[in-house]
Amino acid sequence: MPDIEYFSLSDKDTSAAKAMAEKDFPTIEQICAVLKKMPLINEVERRNQALIAFTLLTGVRVQVLMILRIKHVDFMRGLVKQNPKEVKTKFSKTINTFFFPVGEDIKQIVVNWINYLIQEKLSDTNMPLFPRTALKHDANNAFIADGLESIHWTTTTPIREIFKEAFKSAGLPYYNPHSFRNTLVELGQKICKNPEQFKAWSQNLGHESPLTTFTSYGTLSLRRQGEVMEGLSQLVDKDNKPLLLLIYQIKRQKHYNVMKPV
Repeated sequence: MPDIEYFSLSDKDTSAAKAMAEKDFPTIEQICAVLKKMPLINEVERRNQALIAFTLLTGVRVQVLMILRIKHVDFMRGLVKQNPKEVKTKFSKTINTFFFPVGEDIKQIVVNWINYLIQEKLSDTNMPLFPRTALKHDANNAFIADGLESIHWTTTTPIREIFKEAFKSAGLPYYNPHSFRNTLVELGQKICKNPEQFKAWSQNLGHESPLTTFTSYGTLSLRRQGEVMEGLSQLVDKDNKPLLLLIYQIKRQKHYNVMKPV
């Protein structure tokens, strides 16, 4: 027994090992700046912009992004249907994701992209939502992009490279596709006002319980923690007296009214 205890971590070391590092993720403003700076000369560049916009609009995982089909997006309802029989969802769950309220301009980028696929590329609804890049050899026998081909990516690496290049071109650090889910959780923490709203928000991310959202994503970022504390510090009355002092004065006045002789 003493030998086992020798190799066991102390409570202090155990706590240190379990301590969660602060997750780094982009703000919605940063993502919008990236989208605005992306070139749109050809269909590959238009697809790249739509890919990043769609990730913010829906928060779907990168493994889903690479195999989604046009038919999985219902724009009339603002809904992405993730059927595990057709889409590789986490734990093979059926996930129905309504568009997050991240701005009409973000949604329009995706709408324009799907209209392009259907109306100009004449793609049917079974075609990939984000077709992979077709390649050809240049004069030096190196591979270069040559439009799109109507098949899915086989790995997530090209998607991650698109994100990396887009953020780099905008002069920002690289944020991977999954980090956008943290961005959406932070937005939900700001705008959800009751348990039902946060339950819907959590379910929209594919979580069965809001506790999953809180424990896996819900730790307030340092940025958001500062914003909340700043907001609390502004809870003062018109004479700029601290809230606690104001409460004390109210209680004291009630006590005085009770004790005051009639």
